[in-house]
Amino acid sequence: MAGMTLEQLKIFQAVAQHLHFTRAAEELYITQPAVSAAIHNLEQEYGVKLFHRIGRHIEIAEAGKLLQVEAQKILDQVSLTERGLRELNNLQRGELKLGSSLTIGNYWLPSKISEFKSQYPGIQIDCTLANAETICVGTAMGQFDLGLVEGDVKPALQNTLEYEIVASDRLQIVVGQKHPWFEWGEIDLSQLTQTPWVMRVRESGTQQRFEEALENWGINLSELNVILVFTSGEMAKAAIENGVGATGISELMVKKEIQLGTLRAIRVIDNREGNGAMPTAGCAYAEIVRPFFKIKHRQRFQTALSKVFEQMLISSILDGSHQHVSVI
Repeated sequence: MAGMTLEQLKIFQAVAQHLHFTRAAEELYITQPAVSAAIHNLEQEYGVKLFHRIGRHIEIAEAGKLLQVEAQKILDQVSLTERGLRELNNLQRGELKLGSSLTIGNYWLPSKISEFKSQYPGIQIDCTLANAETICVGTAMGQFDLGLVEGDVKPALQNTLEYEIVASDRLQIVVGQKHPWFEWGEIDLSQLTQTPWVMRVRESGTQQRFEEALENWGINLSELNVILVFTSGEMAKAAIENGVGATGISELMVKKEIQLGTLRAIRVIDNREGNGAMPTAGCAYAEIVRPFFKIKHRQRFQTALSKVFEQMLISSILDGSHQHVSVI
C-alpha cells in the first residue's frame, strides 16, 4: 500500500469545500485531471467512495465526511509544525537543553538563563543538574545541547567534546564558628593536615580542582583526615556550619554565610621556598581559582537556540567580566 499523501489530502479538502473538481484545481493551481486522479487514487487505495457523482454535480459521501474531519486535523497539525520550525529559526519558540554541574547550576547559571529568557521569552529552557562527570557524559551522548562544568573533561571524552572557558570562580577553605581556625583567619600550608575535612565525591568538579591544588602544594590527599564525603556542596556547607571540620568550597556558595559570620574563609600562607613571594610582602597566599567550562559535542548538529545561548556566554568573556585563570 502506497498510503495517502499530504498532497492528496490538500486536494481532497479543496474538492470537499467547493464540491467541484475544476474549482478545486483552480484554487490549487493544478490541472483538473490531476485533481480527479488524486481522488480516484484515494478511493481505489481504501476501497471507499468519497464523493457521489450525480450528473454534472458531486456530493460528499459518508467516507468523505469522515476523511474531511480527520484530514483537517492533519493539515492543521502540519501547518502548526511548519510554523514552529520557522519560529524556531527566529528564536520565537523552541527548547534549549542544558546540563550543568551543581555549583554552576545553583549559583552562576540562573542569572544567565534569566538574561536569555528576557530576550527570548518564548523559549523553554530545560536544565539538568548533576556532577561534572555526569554532565560531560550526557553531553557526549546528546542529552544536552550545551553543558557547563567546573571540572576537567576526561581524556576519553576530549575527542568528542569541545570545551571553552566562559567564567571562573575561587575555591575557598572554609570553617565554621566552632573551628579554631575561625579566630585565626589564616594558616600555613603545613596546617592543612592538622584538621578533619569534609569533602565532595571524586566525580565533583569542586573536588577535582581541590585535589589538583593539594597536589600543586605538595600535599597528598591521603595525608588529610577526611571524616565525611558528600555528593553536594550544600551538604558539605551545612556540615561545616554545624561541626568542627574544614572544607574547600566555591566562594559563590558561601558568600551569604561569610557575610553573616556563620562561616569564615581561611587564607593559606604558601611558605614553601621558591613560591614567588616578594621579600617585602613577607608571605604569599595560596589560591585556588577554577575555570567554568562550556562544553558541546564536536559533531552533533547545533540548533540556533544553542548557538545564541553559547554566544551570550562567550560575550561575558569579551566584555571583560572574565579572565583566563589556572590553579595556582
